[in-house]
Amino acid sequence: MDGGTIGLMGGIAGSILGLAGGAIGTYFSIKRTNTPRERAFVIRCAMVTWIFLVLFLVGLFLLPVSWKWMIWLPYAIFLPVGIRFMNRRQMQIQAEEADSRRARPVG
Repeated sequence: MDGGTIGLMGGIAGSILGLAGGAIGTYFSIKRTNTPRERAFVIRCAMVTWIFLVLFLVGLFLLPVSWKWMIWLPYAIFLPVGIRFMNRRQMQIQAEEADSRRARPVG
């Protein structure tokens, strides 16, 4: 095998592993939720994140090489900001749900 074939095989294998890791991470993020409200939020976040990442990858494939840096700028800004927002909001939902369970009368 020549170097190009090995590189292509590595790219395909890496892509499959990356997608599998993302799918497994998404599955367990949804599975570990405790309430329907929290689960709905995590599902919405997962969908938005997957769409964002697909659009990012499409941009990388379609933009000319001289313009690819422009797609990295929003990615580098929105991904960490989005992750921070989602984590904080999920913790807030968990706290609100815990408070509402404590406030309910027993019986």
